[in-house]
Amino acid sequence: MQQIQINFVPSAVDVRSASVLPPSACGGDCIFVGRTRPEQHTTHGDLTALQYECYTDLATQELENIAHEAIARFSASYIHITHSIGLVPIHEASVVIAVSCAHRREAFSACQFLIDLLKQRVPIWKQEKWADGTTWSEGKELPNHG
Repeated sequence: MQQIQINFVPSAVDVRSASVLPPSACGGDCIFVGRTRPEQHTTHGDLTALQYECYTDLATQELENIAHEAIARFSASYIHITHSIGLVPIHEASVVIAVSCAHRREAFSACQFLIDLLKQRVPIWKQEKWADGTTWSEGKELPNHG
């Protein structure tokens, strides 16, 4: 049985609870954790946190769409995606993707596929909070999973 679980949380993601996968006959579980990393801006100084905003209804629908694509492509049995909406300090998690597949290669591939498409297609915006100001992240070019 295939399961998809999508959650948004109001601040940093609790990695332990977001990583829980149900018992299954799968041989490969993969967990991806995206954290706020320390950075420095030439004008604004040290990064203190990231602020995430999103259109939740549309974001949920698009995450479900990409989860169904991952199920079709990698035969994933379970996908659990948890993303922050709100303030996420340095070193804290903003996204956790947990995937169960029959084999490890598919689980790793599905996790990468999901995070790449999340960043490309899901309406979640990231504002960078610096010691002296804020900027909006414009994102980066990501691989094509065609």
